[in-house]
Amino acid sequence: MTLIELVVVITLSGIVVAFMTMFIVQPVDAFMLQKQRAQMSDAADGALRMLARDLRAALPNSIRVDTSGKIIELLATVDGARYQDNGPLGNAALWLDFSQADGAFSTTVPFSQVPVTSTQPYSTTTSYLAIYNIGITGANAYAIGSTPNVITPPNTTITISAGATANAQLVTLSPSFQFSLGSPEKRVYLVSGPVSYLCDTSTGLLTRYSGYSILATQPTSASTLSGAGASSGVVASNVTFCQFTYTPGTSQRVAMASLQLQMSNGGQEVKLIEQAHLVNAP
Repeated sequence: MTLIELVVVITLSGIVVAFMTMFIVQPVDAFMLQKQRAQMSDAADGALRMLARDLRAALPNSIRVDTSGKIIELLATVDGARYQDNGPLGNAALWLDFSQADGAFSTTVPFSQVPVTSTQPYSTTTSYLAIYNIGITGANAYAIGSTPNVITPPNTTITISAGATANAQLVTLSPSFQFSLGSPEKRVYLVSGPVSYLCDTSTGLLTRYSGYSILATQPTSASTLSGAGASSGVVASNVTFCQFTYTPGTSQRVAMASLQLQMSNGGQEVKLIEQAHLVNAP
């Protein structure tokens, strides 16, 4: 083999390799980009589903969105039941009295998500009981501590114990509390506290805050939430845009929350929209 033949072989081999690289690199790059988009879509979808799940489990009429549309807050419920406010005269002590402070009442449909047995009641001082929150003066769960109100004050001892029948549970409050309004459907909710989702496009983070005190005015910053005792967890990163809107329901239709989230990474961008129908009948 002469030197010229060797040079020709090397040149032809280089051309072949260059063509092979062109045909292989592009599909590989396209696959990697598609994978990156799929990962971002999955992350955005998971974040929106988590938010929608919290909204659907919120205390009716407790959802509020700030003017920027980047912060949404709700009062999370742990469980729900139906209270007794009438019945046989011999059982009047188990009725929930709305005319004065009442420290004990029975349920007709029990709480099912809290651990209550015949020998072991459930007791908490960090949760709240709420009845007929409709978000107006005198019936606004965020106006906690005012009188009248629809939610028990902080540090109220709530005890749920087994009753005489499977549906009857005895609920006691210490101190006693007067609920301002009765629910037409006799619904009572066990509320764990407020939850906020804060979208900060400057840091690219969507963060969930919980475990803080109920505030009359909606917190609109991370510092305010932290000052109220909130713990936080990042729900999504690489966020470049978000928009939360909420339309309260009426007697003819349910409420609607529209959630938009856009994420960008490595030149790839995805934008997802989630809509959640919310039944606000308290």
